[in-house]
Amino acid sequence: MKTGEDIAREFGVPVVNKRISVTPVAIAASACRTDNYVKIAETLDKAAKEVGVNFIGGFSALVQKGMTESDQKLVDSAPQALAATERVCSSINVGSSRSGIDMDAVAQMGHLIKKTAELTKEQDSLGCAKFVVFCNAVEDNPFMAGAFHGVGERDCAINVGVSGPGVVKKALEEVRGADFETLCETVKKTAFRITRVGQLVAREAATRLGVPFGIIDLSLAPTPAVGDSVAEILQTMGLEQAGAPGTTAALAILNDNVKKGGIMASSYVGGLSGAFIPVSEDHGMIEAVEAGALTLEKLEAMTCVCSVGLDMIAIPGDTSAETISALIADEMAIGMVNNKTTAVRVIPVCGKGVGDTVTFGGLLGYAPIMSVNKFGCADFIKRGGRIPAPVHSFKN
Repeated sequence: MKTGEDIAREFGVPVVNKRISVTPVAIAASACRTDNYVKIAETLDKAAKEVGVNFIGGFSALVQKGMTESDQKLVDSAPQALAATERVCSSINVGSSRSGIDMDAVAQMGHLIKKTAELTKEQDSLGCAKFVVFCNAVEDNPFMAGAFHGVGERDCAINVGVSGPGVVKKALEEVRGADFETLCETVKKTAFRITRVGQLVAREAATRLGVPFGIIDLSLAPTPAVGDSVAEILQTMGLEQAGAPGTTAALAILNDNVKKGGIMASSYVGGLSGAFIPVSEDHGMIEAVEAGALTLEKLEAMTCVCSVGLDMIAIPGDTSAETISALIADEMAIGMVNNKTTAVRVIPVCGKGVGDTVTFGGLLGYAPIMSVNKFGCADFIKRGGRIPAPVHSFKN
């Protein structure tokens, strides 16, 4: 913590969040003789508080081809672990382009999320904000709630996530009305500058701590503050609101050119690297939902071209576990077929419905409850088994 604060002061670059991720607990704890892993989560939470980090990630399992006994213990423990801790984040990877989608695990995820919502209902089901389901999870993601220290990583590493939606928006304001080539060049040049600063901070931190430098994650991660919004970038590009026709194309332009600019600035780009669209954490996204411009279905379409998936979306508390699992299955299919990382972090807020608003506070922001398609999908989810990998996964 002190190193981050020292670097921020000396270089004049805000180091907003400091996080730690650990090896997926389902792997690290597999030899433990215990019925559940709640105590491990509580120990991680205590450690996070003692060192002063915002969150600690890695209460995780990788189950894309099925669950081990330890994986199942972690899944069963997750609701109580999330309810009993303040800073522990959890993630489950249920699919990959190489392995397909474990639909037995997907079916369990809906129930896990519902139980977590119930156990944390006094905090507006806040526990669900610390849990995410992945397809194609990456091993060096520095962003929460999905960060874990991958099994292919060295003992420890410094991974830095650079953001800066506000900087990109300001740059685009100077080229309003210009053609698409100018727009793309502006985003690339801005991403290059942001990434160079991020790499400077990362290498300085690695040197001072005596820890190897890992990667720079280029992701544009918004906050609830006005002016720090991905949705507002899309508006600056010419849309009245995020969700208007053209939104997916505009987001694709943004995502692609952030990557192109970033990879010229650092040889070690990794993580998720692109644009995030978390509803409750983005002032412009919240406004778009409230205006009726942005729906769950449009957000799903946007996830085909952005960094992650359905993120920080509050839904009615009476949404069934099967419906939540089906939302996850849809998003996992997008990731599997398109060979990209996708994720779902939804919060079924107990006791609230469409028209209500929920406030999570801090960087998690607030969100209007979004409507969910009411038509049934339970028979589909109950089939069980595994969706095979797509034909283009066979690349050897």
